[in-house]
Amino acid sequence: MLDTLKTAWTPAVAWEHLLGAERLFILDVRNPDEFERWRVEGPHDTPTINVPYFELLDLDEDADDVDAAVLRGIRAQLSDRLPTDHTILTVCGEGHTSEHLAHGLRELGYPALNLEGGMEAWGDFYYHRVVGNHERYTVYQVIRPARGDLSHVIISDGEAAVIDPNRHVGVYEELIHARGARITQVLDTHAHADHISGGPELARRHRVPYHLHPYDAIHPMDMLPARIDFAPLYADQSVRVGAITLRALHVPGHTLGMVAFLVDEQYLVSGDSIFLESIARPDLGGAAEAWTPLFHDSLQRLLALPEDTVVLPGHATDPSVADTRGRFCAELGPLRRSNPGLRQVDAGPEPFRSYILGSLPHFPKAYIEIKRVNIGLVQPDEEEARRLEVGKNVCALSEAAAA
Repeated sequence: MLDTLKTAWTPAVAWEHLLGAERLFILDVRNPDEFERWRVEGPHDTPTINVPYFELLDLDEDADDVDAAVLRGIRAQLSDRLPTDHTILTVCGEGHTSEHLAHGLRELGYPALNLEGGMEAWGDFYYHRVVGNHERYTVYQVIRPARGDLSHVIISDGEAAVIDPNRHVGVYEELIHARGARITQVLDTHAHADHISGGPELARRHRVPYHLHPYDAIHPMDMLPARIDFAPLYADQSVRVGAITLRALHVPGHTLGMVAFLVDEQYLVSGDSIFLESIARPDLGGAAEAWTPLFHDSLQRLLALPEDTVVLPGHATDPSVADTRGRFCAELGPLRRSNPGLRQVDAGPEPFRSYILGSLPHFPKAYIEIKRVNIGLVQPDEEEARRLEVGKNVCALSEAAAA
């Protein structure tokens, strides 16, 4: 129900309404190319239209009143396209122009609210959920819905390990501090291409090891070595966190240094190997032909784990696979039967190769630069970091191509 005293929702509030499958309608007034790159989405189908703000404004030559121009534009262009029984959420880049639009819609009787901070704030929004609560440890999943990025925090006996942190490291510090723990280990499953890792920064701030497989400490295209401090991580290495251990499984394919972590032999933090609705792509290093057989072998080894192993992926490429609490996790046995990529593993190396190479989505050029950032070859400022991270991740195979 719309609170008539409110004029805006923060991204956190908007997400809870999206998660609850409420009657929402999204009006996005950014340019079409920006809208196509990413948009506000939730686990359920939410009606959304894109009408660029500059096209909506009906400016009168004799008046400069923006609010009046908005009202004229709404009447002329949107009166037959907007619902009156849904809350309308208006969206723009930074939340300013959409604020004018939401005000105009309310003046005309529509139940409209603005997304506070726009897509810039949406891109920086995170939330967390408990995915496993045990006597000796707790596993948290940290979700960045705009990008589909997932991180994991394991807390045991006052110690915390952070796996695959994004660049907004305060999110993890606040979560861990609120639970009376301290960060003792920071780990990346691989050198990421889709987002800027917060791993090196988090490790520096807390003077703890930053773990990375050495194969991923070399840029796969530039062939330049990393300029960051890291603790080499090897196959079957154990990393202690309080009363439990994380066991590293070297699973090359998405990258040569791709690692998954078994948490207390019960949870598989799979990174970019197994997702809930797909599997990873092996071409981001420019060597899909060579890495696909490695990926097939890696997936075979992961599928040999017990069926009740809980998979915690590194990305959520489809928000609809979240559970009712907004978590992204599934047991390996059912996942093996439902995931189209995993079903291809049993077909053998050659059919798997054909499936993979026929299912590759477009290659974002920004991913080459993000890899450079993540091994310390370049240091972007905040504006450049935002520019590099615009858009959802495309680390999974393309569903359209694989269909």
